[in-house]
Amino acid sequence: MLGMKPIEIRHLTKRFGDIAAVDDVSFQVSAGRVTGFLGRNGSGKSTTMRVLLGLCHPTSGRATFWGQPYDELPDPIRRVGAAIDPHTMHPSRSGAQHLKVMATAARLPHTRVSAVLSLVGLEHAATRRVGGYSMGMRQRLTLAAALLGDPEVIVLDEPLNGLDPDGIVWVRTFVRQLAGEGRTVFLSSHLLGEVANSVDDVVVIDRGRLVAASSLADLVGGARTVARTPDPEELVAVLVAAGHRASRTAVDEITASTVSPEVVGRLAARAGLTILALSESRDGLEQVFHELTNVQEATS
Repeated sequence: MLGMKPIEIRHLTKRFGDIAAVDDVSFQVSAGRVTGFLGRNGSGKSTTMRVLLGLCHPTSGRATFWGQPYDELPDPIRRVGAAIDPHTMHPSRSGAQHLKVMATAARLPHTRVSAVLSLVGLEHAATRRVGGYSMGMRQRLTLAAALLGDPEVIVLDEPLNGLDPDGIVWVRTFVRQLAGEGRTVFLSSHLLGEVANSVDDVVVIDRGRLVAASSLADLVGGARTVARTPDPEELVAVLVAAGHRASRTAVDEITASTVSPEVVGRLAARAGLTILALSESRDGLEQVFHELTNVQEATS
């Protein structure tokens, strides 16, 4: 497994009848980094993660850890920890009992239970019934379960859902700490503004298709050009045909990503299109995400 990426998705497709929940998706996740897996609800994020963790089988393609499917990893709980659903805990068990059941099933020492409860800040609630936990506490307990085997890779599906601002800040800080220890964190979310403060790399999926995979800095670091024109649809078509990302953002306005005003002006002139104004700006992850997914809709 030397030289293999911790996570690699290759030409992954998962169909449910006539519906392609994931459609020929390929990307890699690098070691020691936090990678955000982003998309709207129903985009295929959870399906991809379920295939990755062996919870459902792909129609075609592969999803692997260090080149091997999850169910072929030796002692997988010590290599990969997963926090998928905070609602699967027995409400009558305490947090400690829940983790002890999991530790026993995985042949892990019960000393890990107190260790991970301390890591996620739940030692004070160890003997309380899970049914009385808040959503934030359930998310922490789910994360504690993922860390039982002291894994190298942590997979988190929507860990920010239902959290208050303090809980979101805690998760953000915690995943950065995990990456700082050399672990690989792969987390899905549709809360783009919060993820932008946590991740190193970004994978964007929309309607089951990959639309971007890069470092966060590369994705949002480029300049964007805003152009006012009486011909917005025509200008978008010209820019997309030239290989640039562009979308209509107002009645008489388009926004083009990673392209300078000079290039936009030259392409418009060649096409005989009128430009009323050109300006340059730099946007955040939310703006880039909306541009990427709007382009996908326009070209599908």
